[in-house]
Amino acid sequence: MTAKTAPRAGFYSRMGVGAPFDPNHDLVTSPVFSPLVLAAIRLALGSYALFVLLFHLIWDAVKTHDADSFFSYFTHLSYTGIIAYYFAAGAHTLCYALKRGQGYPLQRWPRPLQFLHLLLYSTITTYPFVVTVVFWALLSGPSTFATRFDTWINISQHAMNSLYALFEITLTNGRPSPWLHLPLCVLLLACYLGVAYITHATQGFYTYSFLDPQREHAKLAGYIVGIAVAECLAFLFARGLAVLRMRLARRRAWERTEAESIEQEPQAIDEWEEVERPGTPIGHAV
Repeated sequence: MTAKTAPRAGFYSRMGVGAPFDPNHDLVTSPVFSPLVLAAIRLALGSYALFVLLFHLIWDAVKTHDADSFFSYFTHLSYTGIIAYYFAAGAHTLCYALKRGQGYPLQRWPRPLQFLHLLLYSTITTYPFVVTVVFWALLSGPSTFATRFDTWINISQHAMNSLYALFEITLTNGRPSPWLHLPLCVLLLACYLGVAYITHATQGFYTYSFLDPQREHAKLAGYIVGIAVAECLAFLFARGLAVLRMRLARRRAWERTEAESIEQEPQAIDEWEEVERPGTPIGHAV
C-alpha cells in the first residue's frame, strides 16, 4: 500500500491565486472603511491621478512639445499602473458594495486576469517607493520647485505616489504579496532598461542621466544594482507593513471577542442562579 503524497502547488496557487479566489473578500474590504466608502476613495484617488497624468501629458504636448517621449519615463509608467489599479480595484469594490457582500466580478474571471491583478497590486505597492527615493536622492534639483506647475507635478508624481501605495498596504485588507512576485517585479524593472535604451537609440537622449554609460562608466552598474536592491527593500517594507496590519487586526478581533465574552459572563451567572435558586417552600396541611 503506497502512501499518498500531497499534491504540488500549481503556478497560480504559488502566485497567490487561490481556488476559490479571495474567499474572504480581502481585496475589496478595509479594516477602517465600509466597502462603499472604500470604493469611493479608490475611484476618487484614481480620478485625481488620471487628471494629473493627462494634464502633464497635454502640457508637454502644448508647452514643451516633447510628449512623444512621455511614456519613456518610468515615473509615468508606474503612475499609469497606479491609475489602472485604483480604477480596477474601485470598480470591483463598488460592485461588491452594491451586491451587499455577495462577491465581485474578478472572482469569476479567468485565473490569468486574477494573477495579473495581484501582480499589479505588487507593483503599485513597491514601485512608488523606488520612484520617490530615486527622484529625491538623485534627480531633484533647483528646478523641482521652480514653478507652480513643477511643484504640483513633482509632489503628485514623486511624493503622493508613495501615499497611494501606503493607503493600499495599511488601509485595505489586501494580503501580503507572495514572495514569487518579487523576482517578477525586479524583472519588470530590468525590462524598463530596454525601454530607456530604445528611447536613446530612437530619440537621442537618456530618460535618466545616470543611465548614460559614457558619463557614469562603472557607476552605471552600481546604479542598476542599487535600484534592484531598492525594489527588494521596498517589497520587504510593503510585505512587512501588510503582515503587521493583519496581526494588529487579529489582535483587535481577539480583544473584542474577549470583551464580549466578559460582558456576557455576569448575565450567564445571573441566569444560572435564577434556575438553581430554590422555590418558595410549600406549606404542609394541618
